[in-house]
Amino acid sequence: MPSPSVLHSPLDCFPAPLFPRRLPHLDAPVMISSSVSNVNVSVQLGDTTPFALGFISAHAELQHLLDLKVDKDSSDTQNLHQRASLSLDNFWWRVGQGSHIQQAPHPPGKHVWGEALILDTLNLQGSLNRAQSDSSSQSPSLNVESSLKGLQVELSETCALCLSRLLSLLRVAGDPQPQLPDVTPESPSADKSTKSNHSSSQLHLLFKLDCVLDDVNVFTVSNVAGAVSLRMDSVGILSSAENARVSLRGSSVSLVKALTENMETCCPTSQTVNPVLKLTAVTVWYHVTTHGLQFELLYTSCFQVQCEEEFAVHWTPPDHMVLFQHLTEAQACWRMLRGETAEDGEAVLGQSRGLSLRVEMGSTRLTAHVSEENYILLHTDAFSLSKHAGSIHIRSPLLVFNFDGNNIVSFTELDVETHDELTEMQLHRDAFPFLTTLHNRAWVVACPSLSVEFPYQYNFSNTFDMAIGVQKWLKSLHLPHGRASSEQRLPPDLVFKISQFSFVFLDDVFEIKLRDNYELMKDESKESAKRLQLLDKKVAELRKQHGELLPARKIEELYSSLEKKHIEIYIQRSRRLYANTPMRKSLLTWTVSDLELVALADRSFHGPEKVREQLRDMDRISPFPRDGLPLVVQWCRAVKFTLGAFLVRIRDYPRYLFEIRDWELSGRLIGTEQDGQARAHRKQTVPLGAPWGDVTVHRNMPPLKFYYDFKSDISLYTIVWGPCWDPAWTLIGQSVDLLTKPSADLSPPLAWWDKSRLLLHGRWVMNIDHANLHQLATEDPYNTTENLHWEWTKLNFDWNPGQFLFKGNLDVNVRTASKYDDICFMHLPNLCMTLDLQWLCHGNPHDHHAVMVCCAENIADVISGQPHDSYRAFRSENLNLSITMDLSQSCSTEPHEPRILLYSSTLRWMQNFWATWTSVSRPICRGKLFHSLRPVRKKLGQHYKQMSYTAAFPQLQVHYWASFAQQRGVQVECNKGHVFTRGTQRLIPQAGTVMRRLISEWNVTQMVSELSQVTVHLMASTWDETADHQINAQVKKTHLLSLSSLSYQRQSNRMEEEVNPTDETNAPYTHKLRLVDLRASWTTINRNIAFGLYDGYKKASVLKRNLSTEALKGLKIDAHLQTKKLKRSPSYHSPTTALVTPVVPAVNRVEKSQNEGTSMLQKLIEETDKFVVFSEEDSGVSDQLCGIAACQTDDVFNRNWFIELVNCQMMLRGTETAGCVLVSAAKAQLLQCEHHPAWYNDTLKQKTTWTCLLDGMQYFATMELNPSEQQDKQLWLEVKNIEEHRERNLDSVQELMESGQAVGGMVSTTTDWNQPAQVNESQQVQRIISRCSCRMHYISYSHDINPELATQIKPPDVRNSHEKEDLLKKQAGAVETFTLIHHDLEISTNPVQYAMILDIVNNLLLHVEPRRKEHSEKKQRVRFQLEISSNPEEQRSSILHLQEAVRQHLAQIRRLEKQIYSNIRAQSDEANSDELMDINMRLQNQLNQEKNDMQMKSEELNILIRCFKDFQLQRANKLELRKPPEDVGVVRRTEIYFAQARWCLTEEDGQLGIAELELQRFMYSKLNKSDDTAEHLLELGWFTMNNLLPNAAYKVNVVVLRPQSNCQAGRQFALRIFSKVRPPVGGISVKEHFEVNVVPLTIQLMYQFFKRMMGFFFPGRNVDEEDVTDEEDKFRMVTTGIPVKPRVPSEDTMGAMGPSKSITQGLNRTAGVRRSFRKAPEHPVDDIDKMKERAAMNNSFIYIKIPQVPLCVSYKGEKSSVDWKDLNLVLPCLEYHNNTWTWLDFAMAVKRDSRKALVAQMIKEKLRLKPASVVDLRGKVSEGKSDHNQQQQEEDEKARLLIGLSTTDKSSSKKSIFSRRK
Repeated sequence: MPSPSVLHSPLDCFPAPLFPRRLPHLDAPVMISSSVSNVNVSVQLGDTTPFALGFISAHAELQHLLDLKVDKDSSDTQNLHQRASLSLDNFWWRVGQGSHIQQAPHPPGKHVWGEALILDTLNLQGSLNRAQSDSSSQSPSLNVESSLKGLQVELSETCALCLSRLLSLLRVAGDPQPQLPDVTPESPSADKSTKSNHSSSQLHLLFKLDCVLDDVNVFTVSNVAGAVSLRMDSVGILSSAENARVSLRGSSVSLVKALTENMETCCPTSQTVNPVLKLTAVTVWYHVTTHGLQFELLYTSCFQVQCEEEFAVHWTPPDHMVLFQHLTEAQACWRMLRGETAEDGEAVLGQSRGLSLRVEMGSTRLTAHVSEENYILLHTDAFSLSKHAGSIHIRSPLLVFNFDGNNIVSFTELDVETHDELTEMQLHRDAFPFLTTLHNRAWVVACPSLSVEFPYQYNFSNTFDMAIGVQKWLKSLHLPHGRASSEQRLPPDLVFKISQFSFVFLDDVFEIKLRDNYELMKDESKESAKRLQLLDKKVAELRKQHGELLPARKIEELYSSLEKKHIEIYIQRSRRLYANTPMRKSLLTWTVSDLELVALADRSFHGPEKVREQLRDMDRISPFPRDGLPLVVQWCRAVKFTLGAFLVRIRDYPRYLFEIRDWELSGRLIGTEQDGQARAHRKQTVPLGAPWGDVTVHRNMPPLKFYYDFKSDISLYTIVWGPCWDPAWTLIGQSVDLLTKPSADLSPPLAWWDKSRLLLHGRWVMNIDHANLHQLATEDPYNTTENLHWEWTKLNFDWNPGQFLFKGNLDVNVRTASKYDDICFMHLPNLCMTLDLQWLCHGNPHDHHAVMVCCAENIADVISGQPHDSYRAFRSENLNLSITMDLSQSCSTEPHEPRILLYSSTLRWMQNFWATWTSVSRPICRGKLFHSLRPVRKKLGQHYKQMSYTAAFPQLQVHYWASFAQQRGVQVECNKGHVFTRGTQRLIPQAGTVMRRLISEWNVTQMVSELSQVTVHLMASTWDETADHQINAQVKKTHLLSLSSLSYQRQSNRMEEEVNPTDETNAPYTHKLRLVDLRASWTTINRNIAFGLYDGYKKASVLKRNLSTEALKGLKIDAHLQTKKLKRSPSYHSPTTALVTPVVPAVNRVEKSQNEGTSMLQKLIEETDKFVVFSEEDSGVSDQLCGIAACQTDDVFNRNWFIELVNCQMMLRGTETAGCVLVSAAKAQLLQCEHHPAWYNDTLKQKTTWTCLLDGMQYFATMELNPSEQQDKQLWLEVKNIEEHRERNLDSVQELMESGQAVGGMVSTTTDWNQPAQVNESQQVQRIISRCSCRMHYISYSHDINPELATQIKPPDVRNSHEKEDLLKKQAGAVETFTLIHHDLEISTNPVQYAMILDIVNNLLLHVEPRRKEHSEKKQRVRFQLEISSNPEEQRSSILHLQEAVRQHLAQIRRLEKQIYSNIRAQSDEANSDELMDINMRLQNQLNQEKNDMQMKSEELNILIRCFKDFQLQRANKLELRKPPEDVGVVRRTEIYFAQARWCLTEEDGQLGIAELELQRFMYSKLNKSDDTAEHLLELGWFTMNNLLPNAAYKVNVVVLRPQSNCQAGRQFALRIFSKVRPPVGGISVKEHFEVNVVPLTIQLMYQFFKRMMGFFFPGRNVDEEDVTDEEDKFRMVTTGIPVKPRVPSEDTMGAMGPSKSITQGLNRTAGVRRSFRKAPEHPVDDIDKMKERAAMNNSFIYIKIPQVPLCVSYKGEKSSVDWKDLNLVLPCLEYHNNTWTWLDFAMAVKRDSRKALVAQMIKEKLRLKPASVVDLRGKVSEGKSDHNQQQQEEDEKARLLIGLSTTDKSSSKKSIFSRRK
């Protein structure tokens, strides 16, 4: 017998229970053949369901053959061949009730339910070849071939019951048989029972299996879920001992939801309806390799699946539930079949298996329906997966995730690898020192291109949310909660390498085509215009050829055909619009290149508790819950990524929204989702269909929060934004809303800033080499030239909760397409800027853990009677923003100075920029039409409640230029400074039923500024303002002001209303400014520069206002408006009522009389009213000065400015004289108040008053007759000479040398105010006015009415036409008034200083705007035109046309500037730069002409709009428009008042006195009228002059002027001078009326004194020369004068405001200024200059009147001259007409005529002839009267009382009175 271990028969391979007995061993060949047909068997085993089986025919054949023996002695060469074959037709196995009943044959192509197995045809052949001898080394071989067609298998519970019953019977029958140990199958599957002690020579079975199955249908039937059908068109199996291959053709899985019929159609795979799985062709290989080791067998298996054709899966939740049900029942059936002996698969020790897997797929489509309408499709053209030795490798050339038919995510060349260990990961882990795990698994995902694309208005969140719900359902279905008890495995590390990543929102196709069609229409309009021009030229040529013979109809046909051609071309171009260029489709494109992202897991932060520890470490500011923090999702990773470029672009705009280059980031990242408990669980329904119905999935509502601790390095970071991108950004916001599903919480949604506070926590540090922020300044999103550029270098950015910190160098540039491009107007080095955010919430703004959302179903459990809001405690009501900019934290050694550079064009550009950024954004795609009804989102700008700004800098330099050529400018320099400001915002709802945006109103509640060492210079250049380049070398700086410290405070008006001050003098002011040690310089150069700058600013502001839409909106006047309560109570009147008293102080000075006559004269003056000045003009002086009266009104609504100056001084330098005057004050206060608008002469104006209070004033002047070359040096007083109540240090030599505080004293000056006078080259100046106080008032009126006050304006009172208007009341209207008041003055001047003061007053201070008359005439003409065309619509239309013309000029100017800018840019690149320069010159000239034209039209527009507004107001209130032609208004009033002054006239050395003048109640007023005329009025209450010359005969009372009595001192004056001045003619000042009124005088005069006085007031005139005769004077125009320095046509006289000729008339004394006092001419003098100087020296007197004046004269001449004493004379009335004189000529003429009239009187007085000569001269005495003697005695007595001396004391007469004897 052979060995039992040898396989003898194929039946040995079957289990022993089936064949309990072995077949006998035969050595003879045997052949068996049998055939059976029509077999039917019906079986019922016990109580099981019966079943039946049968077949139509069966044929079996068995052959047992031996090889022929060659060697009889040896049996090794003989082989045994065993062959068997089986052929079976129409085999069936039917189970279930009624299966035993014979039925009709199985229908073809159908499956009858209940037929468990159907075989149409089966052919099976097998052969076994083995050696007959057991000792042979040849292995046995088995070959099986099978062919099966028409296989149907049905698996059901009934089949399982029958099979289990049958198998149980077989097991019972096989149990008594002993186990045969020699039956060991040799198949690979039997290796599990092989023992290790088998001999190495054991032979293995070599087998081959070849099986082909066609038309295979497998059905599984469920009791509740229908059936599942598996269709395989063809199955090929080829297997051997080590290899196996299975090929499937046409395979599909489909579901039969309900078994409504008895049979099911079996159709091919291509005809299967709604298959769940469809597989066209697949091939599976399996290969096993065995490696024998000591005591171990190692198996390596390779499994390969290849599917080159289509593979599709169509999955739905109901289908999944059906499959799951069938799988569950199949597992139950399998367990039923296995019974209790199911543990047959236990592993055998000593074995190990390695599996190598490879899957290759072709076109694969995996479709998962998450609802009936929504599905997710995974599509790939090719897919490969390989697994070997613990690593997995996945590749796919294209992998697409499709949502609802839209390709959302696309992977190109995807490559995924997993490794147990990777060397590259160790390098990444070394970068994080806090990691503890040394090695971890790694997943490496590499993708050259990853794109994410969302279609326009596609609701991605709906599908994605449903997918998450289905995923949650699947998780609950397949992963019960009890399986999570085992320890979690550490997640793998992730590495993503993506070369190109793109994220795209697609745009609306309609918007795209609309934009493209618009561009096409613009281009087509230009092309059509060109074609029309060509046709015009062609028609013109035809008319030249044919003349009148060319018919007009032909021409009309040409033009009509051209119009049709235009339309055809446009239609053709529109159709071919996208033929060559693809349509733009993106709304937002986000691209990332060269991205490498690493996420590392570690044991140190893996697990819930460790994640909470990391969370608390990153988010330390948020309070952690006491009861712990239950988390549903928690993970923590060490993150690191690098990328090359990060770009975000909106549409096809030329600028990126974000541009980041070379970004590296590393740090920790945590993601957590808090457990919402039952309250924050929402329910989601997943429909499964019958019989399961709908399943409910509980979803956790709290959001996923992120915690981070990042540090990143960036090479370039750029952000571009502008309001012009708002429409596109709104569409992007709508697209983003479709990515995330709205919360199920019914609370109002959080704003994005609150949502970021809720979701993002931690710290982020960025180190950026170069950061840029571009703020677009136009409404064109395609513009690239207009933007504000914030440029950071070496920026360190730190983002903490509630704080942003920036450290670096900041440059702010203005980018504009003009010559002002690339202007760095702000340079801030070493800036530390901090933004602190204070969120105003009901609770803790950082306690985000306490926020718990609530499902709508659970609101009833937590509602508390108010609207539900889960975020109530966390939601911010407002935001307080604090911005701190600190420039003092400089750590570098190099000095960096902050700089600010401004141009007027830059400031205008900034205004346009601000208007663009503050414009109201329009709603985009909102409303029912666009299906967008969400509430309007609140803007962040409206969320601010309070904003504060703090700036600190060590030094600062500010430059302002009026033009690019740097013609005029200002430079401000200061050292350490600090600025703080705080503002609050109030949102005001608009009235009406229409929903409108809230009005944002910002109010500055507080502002504090402190600056030290401030210096302001005015800069000027002689270059043309229209130059297109800068020349810094030609700039000349002049000092304007400097101060040691500046303090500024501002408070809100609203805060003032709440405060009720008890002290009226401490009334709150909006602005408070304190200046310490102010040093100001005011020269003609400074004046011209300053006025030029102001003029440019004024013109620009007027132009802006007139071109705005508010220009034509008149003020609404309510005619029935009652008197409203003002904002201030009446007690809040101007503080000047308490500080300023309009009294004229009484004269308390007591005169010391030297004799009885003077005492009697004093009594006479006090008690009588005889000597009253007679005047033909009204006095014009009221009890109160106009400036004081205007400032004391109680209609103040805003106390605006309070300026305090401590130790201030001002240097004044004239034009024609050398030297300077220094004015100082120990303390000064400047107050400004704004008054309510009122009607003035039918015009509505708003009044602004300024009040200046000066204490401790002093005046100093230089003394040099010949100034040094350093006359332009600044001379300043030391603080010790300005301060009041200073104790002198007598130990100091310098103090002893100085003269204290007395007038005339000398003090030292310094040129450097930072150092004392001892250090610098000091120059002494003389105190010309000692300490005094001064008060000044300035009242201005403006047409600009505050809009807030417009509703409180009362209509004007309509005056009766018959009522005459008071002249004084009329003059007190809206007149700009300046009032200067001095109380006590001690003055001391020498001739040089006097000339200097007059020069300063004439040419520097009394400067008004020229062209007043021209402007007034234009305005009057416009008024008349408006009255003629009384239609308001016509007037408005003319204004609109003029506005459009000005706008066109502006647009043309802008176009020329852009063209010049582009030419300059191209000039450096091209070679033909000369041609471009010529073009630029022409463009520049054209630009200058456009500017001039625009300026003229702008002025005309301003006048027209102002008159139109006045006309509107007058029409509304029925007022007269036309004014009388003689109504000439006063435009400016100047008042100067001195209560008491003592003036000491000294010699040129400043010490020796000449005379002392004492006067009281000095009043000077000047009125500038609208017709360019001026009126001068000088009034004097009392005047005395004392002679200070040595050895003077008359030392006291040289001249005495007094009014009649003290009781009427306020109304009567001793001297009155009135002058009315017309505009100059030919440069000569015209005096229309000049009148002098004087009270009776007492004159005691010496010739020496007269000579000195004439030399003082009129230097350069020889008073000893005899005057010309009267006859010569009549025919001679006196132009006597000394040649003086001409006016140089420079900045001194050619400023922006023009020369100041019209105001220097009346006080001009340039003809008498001595040569030595004047500056030397700087340029040669030509004839024109001489003529100008000559004209300026002369005055044209039209009418002069000096009424008669009684005199009492005493005169003493020189040694041998005639002396006179107590002469009673009368100065006759003098009148002059039409004379052209200098002021000296006028004085000489008065002297000459007075001398002629007085000679006869003096002779008569000496000869005692008719003493009553006064009466004779008056013509009131008649020689024929009888009472002549008595009347003569009375006159003598009056004369004696008047003169006070006896008539006997007389001296002999002289030849000449006022001249020395020849």
